[in-house]
Amino acid sequence: MDRRIIEVSGADRLRFLQGLVTNDVERTARGPVYAALLSPQGKYLADFVLTDHGDALRMDVAEPLAEGLLRRLGLYRLRADVALALLDPPVSRGTGTPPEGAHADPRHPALGWRLHGPHPGDGTDWDALRVEHLVPEGGVELVPDDSYILEMGFERLHGVDFRKGCYVGQEVTARMKHKTELRKGLVRVDVEGAAPVGTPILADGRPVGTLHTQSGGRGLAHLRFDRARGVAMTAGDARVAWEPARAA
Repeated sequence: MDRRIIEVSGADRLRFLQGLVTNDVERTARGPVYAALLSPQGKYLADFVLTDHGDALRMDVAEPLAEGLLRRLGLYRLRADVALALLDPPVSRGTGTPPEGAHADPRHPALGWRLHGPHPGDGTDWDALRVEHLVPEGGVELVPDDSYILEMGFERLHGVDFRKGCYVGQEVTARMKHKTELRKGLVRVDVEGAAPVGTPILADGRPVGTLHTQSGGRGLAHLRFDRARGVAMTAGDARVAWEPARAA
C-alpha cells in the first residue's frame, strides 16, 4: 500500500502530538516510534511511524488515511505553534541491506527498513510478511472508527505507552488493558480457498469475525474468541481454521 508523509513543524510540535497519540513522542529523539491517533471513544483512526527530523516530526501513514489524518490534526491544532503539511517524497521499504538514510521499522525486526525517498526496494512480499508476523495494515485490518488497537496487537507491536499520560482515547484503551479480558482480537488462521478482504467469517451460520489479508494458505482474521474456538468456520467459499496455540 502506498504511503504519504505528514510533516509537523513549529515550536509546539512535540507537546501537540504528545497529547494526541498513543505512544511517547519524546522517544523519537532516539529512533522511530509507532503510534496511532484514536477517536475520543478509543477507536482507531490512523496509525503511523513517527520520526524526528531536527526541526520537524514526520508521520509516515498509509496513503488512503493521510488526508483524513491531516484534517483531524488541523482540528486539534487550535492556537498551538504548529504547522502541518503533506510532503511529496514517497516512502520506500525493504528487508535487505538498508540504504543510506533509512531507519528500522519499529513494529517488528522482520519488517526491515523504511526510507523517505525513492528506492526500488527488494521485492519483499509484504502480505506474506504481515501474515507471518501478525501485523495489521491501516485501512485493511485496521478499520477507522471501528477497530480497537489492543485487539489488533498494538501492545505487541510497540505502538502504545501506558505510562506516558493522557492522549485522545486513553481512558478507553487503559480500561481495556487493566479492567477487561479481550474477547476479540487479530489472529492468524489457516485458509483453504480464498475470499475477498473483509469477508465475514461464519460458524454454524453465526458471525464470528472477519477475514482479511491472505497469503500462502494462511490469513489474518479478527475473531470473537468464544465463538471461534474449536469450530468449523467459513468465509464465503473458503474454509477457515483457527488454532489458538499458534495465534501469537
